[in-house]
Amino acid sequence: MEYVLLFLIGVCATTIGTLAGGGGLISFPAMLIMGIPVHSAIGANKVSNTISSFSSFYHLYRKKEISLKESFWIIPVSLSGGISGGYIASKISGENLQIIAMILLIFAFITSFSGKGNFTGEEPLKMNKFSVPGLFGIGIYDGLFGPGQGTLMLYLFGYLNIAYIQAVGLVRLATFSSCFGAAITYIATGKIIWPLTIALLLGSLTGAQIGVRIAKKLKPQIIKPILRMVTVALIIQIFVDQVL
Repeated sequence: MEYVLLFLIGVCATTIGTLAGGGGLISFPAMLIMGIPVHSAIGANKVSNTISSFSSFYHLYRKKEISLKESFWIIPVSLSGGISGGYIASKISGENLQIIAMILLIFAFITSFSGKGNFTGEEPLKMNKFSVPGLFGIGIYDGLFGPGQGTLMLYLFGYLNIAYIQAVGLVRLATFSSCFGAAITYIATGKIIWPLTIALLLGSLTGAQIGVRIAKKLKPQIIKPILRMVTVALIIQIFVDQVL
């Protein structure tokens, strides 16, 4: 029964995470409630996110929604950001990390009402003064804290006027990059409970495929309201964690 529940958690979390980010809002607290040790829960999420995010990216790449030549540079930028964030996290308390996360999400929520960036697809993704520091900074955030990373990236790609379905693929590629190193670390340190991780992974793979297929059918004008709802949920979760 525990494995079935983890499979369903993986499906639900990754479907939502693919569409608007914030999948960790579901999977991580649920695993803690189930009594899974915190490091094992984080490790399971990193392993499952590594595989599921690559599967959804590959699906969109195979359907020619994304050009590898256009997006390949994201990998080193996000990877280096994640490594930097992991190092910084070792120097900052958990309470301060949560405060930083809340400030970033509130800022993203407020700027979403600016009228800029509606996933119009008018601009191709380029290495410029917004995309590189933006992706690197979000990579640092992912290494620092994690939940909300995909949501922040979608805000960035919306601001850059990237088409939504392309933005979904790019977020999944960046997520793969930032989670890959973390997954190796958790595996190497023996924190992974493999039967539970595999159950979550299979659910995440299923959710990733469901998510990319739903994403193709969503109209650009409804993306921002979905992002705002996920952002508010993330802010509430972090605030509750701070109070408790």
